[in-house]
This record gives sequence, structure tokens and C-alpha cells, in this order.
Amino acid sequence: MEKISVVINTLNEEKNLPKAITSIKNLADEIIVVDMESEDKTAEVAKSLGAKVFTHEKTGYVEPARNFAISKASNPWIFILDADEEVPISLAQKISRVLKEPKADYFRIPRKNIIFGHWMQHSRWWPDYNIRLFKKGTVSWNEIIHMVPMTQGVGGEIEDKEEFAIIHHNYDSVEQYLERMNAYSTQHALLRIKEGYKFLWKDLILKPSNEFLSRYFFGEGYKDGLHGLALSLLQAFSELSVYLKVWQKEKFSDQNPNLSEVISVFRDEEKDLHYWEFDSSYKESGKLGDRIRRKLKI
Repeated sequence: MEKISVVINTLNEEKNLPKAITSIKNLADEIIVVDMESEDKTAEVAKSLGAKVFTHEKTGYVEPARNFAISKASNPWIFILDADEEVPISLAQKISRVLKEPKADYFRIPRKNIIFGHWMQHSRWWPDYNIRLFKKGTVSWNEIIHMVPMTQGVGGEIEDKEEFAIIHHNYDSVEQYLERMNAYSTQHALLRIKEGYKFLWKDLILKPSNEFLSRYFFGEGYKDGLHGLALSLLQAFSELSVYLKVWQKEKFSDQNPNLSEVISVFRDEEKDLHYWEFDSSYKESGKLGDRIRRKLKI
């Protein structure tokens, strides 16, 4: 099997890191931890668990430090792991089999997102493919938050089965979600501005609405129960935050929409809601309910 370096970027992860490193002990020939000026004992914990530890300046999000971390790896294959993730034995065994005779230069691996104690199997949270396993030199990260990495060569995929998924302990509490959302939405707002976006008042309605509909209905978030509803609403709120922060950057310029214009936008969104209400109800039951029939007048 090809030798593999596991690369982990950290910031105040002394509690999560032991579980992450322990999960890849049998897979890794080398463990690289790049710490972004943690204020806890992350670096000491990493060293005690056998990792090679390097330091990178704090950047607010991981992408700028990712390439630096990869550059410190000495083996021909890289596996990227976050400190709040684990690799189940079945995935480690799968990777070992794949690397005996690799048929691609990089591989996308599914992630099992655990949010508020629940595995999100819908709501556009599964299979949440990420490029995590690759031959050194074939994958690099753009220093823009949450952007897909740049690749060279032939790509492959690990099957989207639960046993082959990275376990991601994503959000443990609403407070944690809101704290990260505040940081992420600021970066996303700055990115929109950099891309040339100019604030439009309609987007305060359209963007959050589209996010909710795409997750709860199109992404079948309703199958995740209350978790699906809550996360779809939180993601919509995150979108609202992004565009409010763009508006803030433009000094809260007043575009003066009148009442009829606002109502018109909401009515258009209501039509989308009815479409998805029909589509989801039909997929679930195979027939139209009486209430939907009355709305559609059929």
C-alpha cells in the first residue's frame, strides 16, 4: 500500500483532537497537525499523540492554512481530516484497499454530518462529498472560504455508504451554530462584494427563501424531522445574514421598496412554496391531498 500522511488543521481543538487522531492511527504513516495559534493545549495534545506539529497564523477559516499543512507532509498520499471528524474502521480499511492499486489521483469521500445529535441524511447534508484523499501535488486549496479545491489528474469516489463515510461532529448546540454562522457569513459577504455583487433589497427575501425551499423540500429535509426543519431555517437565516452584511458594507443604503413591491415578491415566493408543497406531497403519498387539490382548483 502507498504511504499516507494525515493532515489536520486545528484551532482550540484539545477536546476533539484525541478522538480524531485515535481514529486514524492504523491508517496514517505520518500525522501532521498545523495549529492556528490555539489558546488551549491543542499543540501539546497533538504532540503527545505522536503528531508532527507546525504553527500557522490565525486566519479565521481553514483554507489559507490548508496548503501550508499539505506542504509539511512527506508521503506520496495525503488524507485531510478535520479535528471534529473521525474515520471509522470500515473507511480506513476501504482506503487501504483503494491505495493498494489506486485507480485515480484523488478521491471524494462522503461525510456523515452529526448535527444537534442527529445524523442528517437529507436536507442537502448527505452524502456531502469532499475531496479528502489525494496524491500529493494533485489537489490544492483556493484561499477562499468553503471553495471546492483545485485538482489535476483523474478523480474517483468512495461509495456513499454509511460505513465508508467520515463522521463529522458538526454542530453540538445552537450557540455553536450561530457563532460559526456569524464568522462564515461575514466572509461570504466579503466574497460577494469582491465578486462585484451590489445589494438588492429583494435578496433579503429571495435568498433565504430559496435556501429554505431547496433544503426542506428539494433536499427532502422533512425526512429529517424537526432537525430538518430547524436546520433548513437556520441555513435560511445564514443566507439572510450574508446579504444584511453586504447591505451594512454599503452603509445601509435605502432603496425604499414600497409595500406593494414587497408583497409582490412574497407572492412570487408563495407560488414556489405551493409548487414544492405539491411536489413533496405527491412524492410522499403518490397522490394529491384534498387541501392541495383545492388550492390548485382541480
